[in-house]
Amino acid sequence: MSKGEWDMDILHPQTARSAGAEALLGLQPSSSISITYHSLFGPHDDLMLLELDDKLLPEILQQRVTLRGQPDEDAVLCTASKTYAVKFVGTSNSVFLIPPSDEVSGSCNNKDDDNMMAASILKVAPGCMELVEVAPKLDELKLLLSQNPYSFIEASEMDTSEEGEKTGMGLYRWQDLVERIQASDEELKLGLQSLSAVEINGCWRILDDNYTHAILNMLLQDVTLNDWSVNALDEDEVLSVLEADGFPRNIAKHCLQVYCSKVDEGVGVSYKWKLDERLVCVCLAREILKGGKMKHEIFMEKWTRKLPDGMCASFDMLEGEVLTEKLGVETWLYSFSVSSLPSTPAERFSILFQQRPKWEWKDLRPYVRDLKVPGLTSEALLLKYTRRTQPTVEAEPVFSAR
Repeated sequence: MSKGEWDMDILHPQTARSAGAEALLGLQPSSSISITYHSLFGPHDDLMLLELDDKLLPEILQQRVTLRGQPDEDAVLCTASKTYAVKFVGTSNSVFLIPPSDEVSGSCNNKDDDNMMAASILKVAPGCMELVEVAPKLDELKLLLSQNPYSFIEASEMDTSEEGEKTGMGLYRWQDLVERIQASDEELKLGLQSLSAVEINGCWRILDDNYTHAILNMLLQDVTLNDWSVNALDEDEVLSVLEADGFPRNIAKHCLQVYCSKVDEGVGVSYKWKLDERLVCVCLAREILKGGKMKHEIFMEKWTRKLPDGMCASFDMLEGEVLTEKLGVETWLYSFSVSSLPSTPAERFSILFQQRPKWEWKDLRPYVRDLKVPGLTSEALLLKYTRRTQPTVEAEPVFSAR
C-alpha cells in the first residue's frame, strides 16, 4: 500500500496489536489505520513488487511465465507467446509491504486486546517492476545456429550423433535455445521456422548453403527426369528417390517442408506436395548471385534455365533479395537479402544507409516491412530513423538517414 491513500499513525510495536495485510482489504479511502514496524523490518532486497495488467495476472498466478537471459543481459519475462522487458520504476511515495497475519503473529510484543490495531510493515519499497512488451531477440538464434551448419561432410558420416557429442561445438538442443534466447516458446518456434531449421539427432540445425542448393537442385532434376507434376509430388516416391540419390530421409522430408506446401492430406496413402514457385525461384537466384554482381540479362537467362516445366520466374519475386544499379546503359544486380539483416530497427537502418545513402520507397519497403516493435507502427519507425523528402507530389518519396 502507498502512503497518502489513507491517513496513518506510526506506533511503537509495544503500544499496538499487530495485524496483517487482511486488515487493509476492507479499508475505504480517507479511512485511518495505524502502522507499526514488523520485528523483521529491513531492506529485504530479495522482495520486489511487480505491477501487472489483468491479462497477465492469470499467467503469473498459474506459473505460466519464465525469466530468461544470460548473466550479462537484462532479464526478460516470457509467457507462452510474448516477451516482456522488465523495468524498474521508482516512486516518490512510500510503498509499504505488509505480510499476511500468519506472518506477523509473532511480531507483537504486547498481547493486550485493548491496544490499538496496527498494520505491521515489513519493508518500504522504493518502486516496482513494470513489464513492457518487446520484440524477441532472434538475431542471437541465427548467430548460434550459423556456428555449425549441417553440411555434405557431416551428412556423409556414418555416426553423426557421436561426432556431435564429441565436438559439442555449435550444437544446441531445444532446452539450450530456451536458456540462451530471449524469446517466448512460440516466438522461438517461429524463429526456427523462419531460418528453415531442422532437428537432427536432437539438435536444431540449419543447412549449409551448398547442401541446401544441392538437395533442391536434385529435387528439381528428379522432377524433370521422372516427369512429375510440380503441383502433385508424391511424398513417398520423392523421399525414396532422394534417398537413393544419397540424401538422408529426414533431410529430404525437410526439403519438402521448406520448398513445398501440402495439397492433399493423403488419408491412408502418401501425401501430395506442391512446389512453392517463389521459394524455389528465390533459392535458385541466391545460388546464381553468390559469386557477385551480374548483368540483368545474363542473370535472367541463367535463372529461367534452372526452372523445371510448369514454373515461371518473375523479377518481382526478388523483392528484398536483390538490388539493382545502373552502370552506364547496363543494369547490374547483386544479392542483398533482408534475411541477412538484423531485426533491431536501429541496426537495420544503419546497415541500409551504409548500403545506400538514399532509398526510394519502392526499394526500401521490402527491407523494413518485417520490422516489428510492440507499440510502434511502421510509420513511427520511419519517422524515428529516416528523413523523408519529396520534391513534388507526383515524385517518389526518398528516405535518408536521420
